Amino acid sequence: MTEVKFKRLALIGIGLIGSSIARAARKHKLADEIVCAARTADSRRVAKELGIVDMAFESPADAVKGADLVIFCTPVGTYERLAEQVGSSLEKGAIVTDVGSVKNTVIKAIGPHMPDYVDFIPGHPVAGTEKSGPAAGFAELFINRWCILTPNGQASEPAVERLTAFWTAMGSKVEIMDAEHHDLVLAITSHIPHLIAYNIVGTADDLEDVTQSEVIKYSAGGFRDFTRIAASDPTMWRDVFLHNKDAVLEMLGRFTEDLTALQRAIRRDDGETLFNIFSRTRAIRRQIIDAGQETPEPDFGRVHTSDETPKKS
Repeated sequence: MTEVKFKRLALIGIGLIGSSIARAARKHKLADEIVCAARTADSRRVAKELGIVDMAFESPADAVKGADLVIFCTPVGTYERLAEQVGSSLEKGAIVTDVGSVKNTVIKAIGPHMPDYVDFIPGHPVAGTEKSGPAAGFAELFINRWCILTPNGQASEPAVERLTAFWTAMGSKVEIMDAEHHDLVLAITSHIPHLIAYNIVGTADDLEDVTQSEVIKYSAGGFRDFTRIAASDPTMWRDVFLHNKDAVLEMLGRFTEDLTALQRAIRRDDGETLFNIFSRTRAIRRQIIDAGQETPEPDFGRVHTSDETPKKS
C-alpha cells in the first residue's frame, strides 16, 4: 500500500494554494511537520499565528532541509530563481512538485536545477478562488477538484504513486497528462476566460462616465462574475500568460474567429445561428454541474470547516 504520510512538508510560498495545502495536510495528518518559506515577514507571522505551519522561514533553502515533500506555491515567474536557491539543499529521495497552472515552462525552469537524487513531478491542482494570502486558504479547496500531474522523466513510478496518494487524500481527483497537452487544455478552460474577464472589466473601467455610476450600480450577474475572476492575483496571472504564451495565443486566435462568427450572426439578424450556439453552450454548463465541478450553491457549496485555527496532528 502506498505510503501517504511525509515526515516534513515544505511549502515554498504560503498564499491561497499553499495555505490550503497546509490546512488539508494538517487535517488529514499527511505530514509529521509542516513548514513554509515566505518572502514577507507578515506572511510568515500570519502562517504561524494561524497554526497552519510549524515553522516559517525567510530562506527557501532552510525550509527544504530535511523535507521529503517540497511544493513550489509561488507565481511561476519565481520558479527558476527559487529552484536555483533550493537545489543543493534538497533531501535525498525528496519529491519536488509545484502548483503552477502552466507546465512546459515550469519543467524548463525547475528541472535543470534538480539533483538526480530527487523526484521532480510538475503538478497543477485545478482549484482556487479570487482571494490570496495565507489567511485565504481552507482545507476543503481541493475536494472533488482535479489535480493534474505531468511527470517528465525525472521521477520514479513509486514517487508518482505517492504524490497521487497525497493529493487523493486531500480530496482531489488525479489525472496524469502530457505537459504540452495540459497547457493547451488550461489555456481554453482557465487562461482565456481570465484574459476575457480582465479585458471586459478593464473596458468598463475605461468608460469613466458610467463606470462610477451605472456599471457599478446596475451590475448584473454576468458582469459580477467577470469582476470576481478579474480580482484574481495580478502577479500570478501575469506570469501565467507570459509563461503559457504559445498555447494562449493559439486558443485566443480560435476564440477570436468564433467571436467574429457571432458578430456576423448579430449583424445579419441570424437568430437561428445564435440560438444554436447558445443551446450548445447551455448544455455544456449542465455537463459541468453533472460532473460535480459546480453547483448552484455559493462557493461550490463548500463548508469552510477550517476557518477556525487548525489543530496540529
